[in-house]
Amino acid sequence: MQKAYAVGEYLATNNITLVYGGGRVGLMGAVADGALANEGKVIGVIPYFLNSKEIGHSGVTELIAVENMHQRKTMMNDLSEAIIALPGGFGTMEELFEVITWAQLGLHQKPVGLLNINGFYDHLIAFVQNMVDAGLLKTENRDMLLVSNNIEDLIQKMEDYIAPDVPKWLNKENS
Repeated sequence: MQKAYAVGEYLATNNITLVYGGGRVGLMGAVADGALANEGKVIGVIPYFLNSKEIGHSGVTELIAVENMHQRKTMMNDLSEAIIALPGGFGTMEELFEVITWAQLGLHQKPVGLLNINGFYDHLIAFVQNMVDAGLLKTENRDMLLVSNNIEDLIQKMEDYIAPDVPKWLNKENS
């Protein structure tokens, strides 16, 4: 929770707007709290069904309620310039793999990063490498997923990121 709060502090002090799922609980709530405590701009996007259960963060700069999870992901993508996944569960994995798939397909060119706090994503990183080793994922697509264990380094990698100009289904000889 402390590291998540520190991510919010870092974003705010570097004038980076946080766009997130709009909750007041868990690690993402801590990121939002860290940003808000440091006068950062925080935009939450939450489905009505979650907001009605009082999970929505009432202190954010802007809280946008949408009909469903699909609209939430679409709106968060539309409002974001980059994506960072902190440690999380099924929802985090689903959102992470959807946005990296969109990038792989050339639907966006935004950097996608894993903040590997305390080695949380070590097994996932090894699994992704296994996909490459098995011939199921190209190295250049693996490299689209930026990884670091600290926010400063991850943000620098994201600022330096240049998206591949060849969608997944084309090889370089055919482009």
